[in-house]
Amino acid sequence: MRQSYLRPIPLTDPAEAGAGLPLAGGWVRFTHLERLSRDAPPEIVAATDLPQAVLAPFLAPRAAIAGLTCDRPRIMGILNVTPDSFSDGGRHAGQDAAIAAAQRMLADGADLIDIGGESTRPGAAELAIAAEIDRIAPVIAGLRAAGVSAPISLDTRKAAVAMAGLAAGADVINDVSGLRHDPGLADVAAAQGAPLIVMHSIGTPETMQGMASDAYDDVLLDVYDALAAIVAQAEAAGVPRARIMIDPGIGFGKTLAQNMALLARLSLFHGLGCAILLGVSRKGMIGTISGEADPAKRGPGSAAIGLWAVQQGIQMLRVHDIALHQQALALWQALATPGVVGQEERKR
Repeated sequence: MRQSYLRPIPLTDPAEAGAGLPLAGGWVRFTHLERLSRDAPPEIVAATDLPQAVLAPFLAPRAAIAGLTCDRPRIMGILNVTPDSFSDGGRHAGQDAAIAAAQRMLADGADLIDIGGESTRPGAAELAIAAEIDRIAPVIAGLRAAGVSAPISLDTRKAAVAMAGLAAGADVINDVSGLRHDPGLADVAAAQGAPLIVMHSIGTPETMQGMASDAYDDVLLDVYDALAAIVAQAEAAGVPRARIMIDPGIGFGKTLAQNMALLARLSLFHGLGCAILLGVSRKGMIGTISGEADPAKRGPGSAAIGLWAVQQGIQMLRVHDIALHQQALALWQALATPGVVGQEERKR
């Protein structure tokens, strides 16, 4: 029997307001799903024709991550304390500069800060554990000492770094390798009760882009299956699914066409029953499509993809330009909630 995959088709038109079923307990609703498989054309099926057990992963509200509810879109601010990240390498390398940058991000509307001490851009070499800890631990501890209470996520592939970061005051572990680099990260998350973000990637930062063109039979379904296996691995280590967030890994071992295929049908990943993070801010695909060579000028393109993702029910966006995304989401929310803006105008 062939394996099939179900993708809820989001409703976005105001004429459909209130119709259908709530997706993941959030702001998107659906009445139909797209059934996908590896050996047959897609077909559309009505949600009413499916058993409740099949619909359950799509309907269950997602648990809060580090105290942040998933009933509205959330913004994760990117803070790279590295000299060599693709977009902002060196800008926040000192402790004082990093703490000030994090405080600005929170003031601009970030819900949490993601701190990374090792660049994982295409071509980057691995950093020694001690050096990575020396970069991230003082910044995390400094933020807590400065009175910052917002959640802090630690972007690392290494269990020892995760332990040091959690001890310094981090709340969440964000692993771009999806437990491939150091499976012990799942044990750390389980033992410490920390939420775990797992991203799909292939190879290493040094090799992943060279592998991309031959890596997949069907990139959408292959990434889905890989994330399903990673989630199962984390659960086996003792991390509850409710504390796991998934990330399809845009730009990590994918060509432009592969990235676009994932983005076009992002809602497929709700079938894993986890909250979803999307990190596409300032990435090369935006420059290729828009013709903007400078990563720092790719904020508008990043926000455009972010709004597309939010309309697919994605719960969290990992971004550099906090104020820009906050403004975009505020306008989207006003339009996506019929009557709210008009009601506010009538009160004036």
